[in-house]
Amino acid sequence: MTRTSGRPPHVRPRVVLVGPMGAGKTTVGLLLGERWGVAVRDTDADVEATTGRAVSDIFVEDGEQHFRDLERNAVATALAEHDGVLSLGGGSVVDAGTREVLAGHQVVFLRVGLTDAVKRVGLGVGRPMLLGNVRARIKALLDERTPVYESVARHVVDTDGRTPEDVADEVDALLSGTDSGEDR
Repeated sequence: MTRTSGRPPHVRPRVVLVGPMGAGKTTVGLLLGERWGVAVRDTDADVEATTGRAVSDIFVEDGEQHFRDLERNAVATALAEHDGVLSLGGGSVVDAGTREVLAGHQVVFLRVGLTDAVKRVGLGVGRPMLLGNVRARIKALLDERTPVYESVARHVVDTDGRTPEDVADEVDALLSGTDSGEDR
């Protein structure tokens, strides 16, 4: 576990990135982690490491609800243990328990529009929520989840037509001088 000097030990993730697939959470998270000298953690990777199975396999074999239960536990654990950059899976915020544990954290919603999301995601290979018509599924997920992302976020950063470096610059500027431990 990496600690940023001068930060109290009770302060947890410096930032929690939320947003749909294709928003750039992983790429922007890695850039921020490198910039700030902190570790980067992804809750989908945590679920895979804990279960020894791919997220797509869990969806197919055990169903979405089972995955959401595993994901909720992974998010709660990461929020309690990790003090760097934390990226959540695109659907994590659909779970009320996950939304509840995000309260009081420095959550940034990386917003992406349909055209850019489709370009970034491609054909959705390995993405269980995109079975069928990829463009239609992404649109439905964006329509359904955007208000939820907005409800848990302190900040919203648009990613359309921007480089990951530009997005990371904006997130950094928004959080500079902000106490990540303050209440929402």
